[in-house]
Amino acid sequence: MSEVVMPRLSDSMEEGTILRWLVADGDVVSRGQEIVEIETDKATMPYEADEDGALHIVAAEGSTLAIGATIATIGEGASAPAAEAAAPAPDEAPAPPAADIATDDTADGGRVKASPVARRLARESSIDLASLTGTGPAGRIVKADVLSALEGGAAAPSPAADAAPAAAASGGNRGDGEIQELTRLQQVVARRMAESRATVPSYEVSMDIEMDAARTLRTQLKDAAADGQPVPSFNDMVVKACALALREFPRANGSYKDGQFELHTRVNVGIAVAGDDSLVVPTVFDADTKSLGEIARTTRQLAAAVRDGSVRPPELSGGTFTVSNLGMYGVTHFTSVVNIPQAAILSVGAIEPRAVVRDGEIVARHIMTVTMASDHRILYGADAAQFLGHVKALLENPLSLAF
Repeated sequence: MSEVVMPRLSDSMEEGTILRWLVADGDVVSRGQEIVEIETDKATMPYEADEDGALHIVAAEGSTLAIGATIATIGEGASAPAAEAAAPAPDEAPAPPAADIATDDTADGGRVKASPVARRLARESSIDLASLTGTGPAGRIVKADVLSALEGGAAAPSPAADAAPAAAASGGNRGDGEIQELTRLQQVVARRMAESRATVPSYEVSMDIEMDAARTLRTQLKDAAADGQPVPSFNDMVVKACALALREFPRANGSYKDGQFELHTRVNVGIAVAGDDSLVVPTVFDADTKSLGEIARTTRQLAAAVRDGSVRPPELSGGTFTVSNLGMYGVTHFTSVVNIPQAAILSVGAIEPRAVVRDGEIVARHIMTVTMASDHRILYGADAAQFLGHVKALLENPLSLAF
């Protein structure tokens, strides 16, 4: 008999949810056969059996479990715990084995139970675990408890708490509003954004870039493109310019982790894409070595995969920098939240004609404002300014991007 455990399907995955078993309990499965659909923080994908044998389901559909937790067993003589057990709360995995529970000393020498994620977040934020009240299973401190402490609020109410006062407070003069449950992806986005705001000392720098030469280049590329060949967008040019600049500024392509700088060897640029009522960031791998045409093809394929739900976790992992563009909505300036553990994220606004002074005369130029939010622990103000200056120089002289 062997165990089937919750797999790590992306580099940021901490837990997964069993959406649907594709075989029945007790069925004989073959190596490579898809047996279950798992929802992660990135996407939903099937998982295959790694050997032959009778499958015995341990985790029921809807269960959310930590990576490494047993979800089934395969083997003739295997027996499984009741799969009908109640599914754990969606915002935190069920209590893992004792070896997986992080602990901290209390003032009286006792031990505080906390999830590994909560332990790491508390350590990075200098939060004393012993001062928190856990709302997880058996009083375990979970990520939500630490985030609540960071935001200065009270710990989240216990699942056993009386919900009547909250229900009464939610009505009143606002009417009987509709309650919408968050999808797994929306829950993850909400947690990660809150964690970023609570733990990353970010700051922003902005710069205006003249895009007239880029507009001319795009027109030329459009005229020269073969039928069916994607024409690089302005955002593709930004991705390529950032990728080249990241090679020159390694810390902008790095992460701050456990008191150290982690400088990544590959330049993988994430592009923020609006999915089905959610935000997804697929990755253009090795963007610094790709031609502008290759980046255009890759970004089109990734965006289409996000929108039709076929994007795979490997395509959503490994990003070292992120570009977010709202220019197509007419937004001229905005600031994005740093996509932890990355060092920075670039927000790209609309290109619009503006009056500028050149050689003592007022002339019209097409201007695009970009704003970079950075983690000050690894990327300082002068570094960010020089990085943006390099991006600006590339976009204002874009021929080097075309190859």
